Amino acid sequence: MVNTLKEMDKVDLINIERLAHILKGLSAVEFETLEILLDEEASKTITESLKELKVGERIPIDDW
Repeated sequence: MVNTLKEMDKVDLINIERLAHILKGLSAVEFETLEILLDEEASKTITESLKELKVGERIPIDDW
């Protein structure tokens, strides 16, 4: 059991290191996209806007 826990810790550590490496490699645009995707309110707004666009509920650019 103790060996299993030690192995789990090692796997978790590797995954965190891999995640850190991936995050360091993101461009500014990719990082900003990730921030938006992790923001529940922003994701909800984008999803709703896409639904409205699909059904034709949009504001013409001249009316902005």
